[in-house]
Amino acid sequence: MTLSNMSLTKRFAGFFLALFMVALVGCASTSGKEGTGEYVDDSVITTKVKAAIFNEPNLKSTEINVETYKGTVQLSGFVSSATASTRATELARGVNGVKAVKNDLRLK
Repeated sequence: MTLSNMSLTKRFAGFFLALFMVALVGCASTSGKEGTGEYVDDSVITTKVKAAIFNEPNLKSTEINVETYKGTVQLSGFVSSATASTRATELARGVNGVKAVKNDLRLK
């Protein structure tokens, strides 16, 4: 390898290392945004909470919205009774990975 080829190789290696570091920092979470891993975890939690609500015969899963951000689940929509609202909260709290539940369900 000649001196100019080694220099060119080092430049490419440096460029790709810098590109990798920028990409790595871009995936990190900040106080206002989720990182890629957190987003995936929240999606899994949301899916599990929706499944738990769907499997509960006394709840209408089509009328309950579930959103998750950093492990905090927010329930919104409509339920037929206070008992149904409480049950939805209990189901959400029972899902692994849920840190807190905000119940914004309304009685119709």
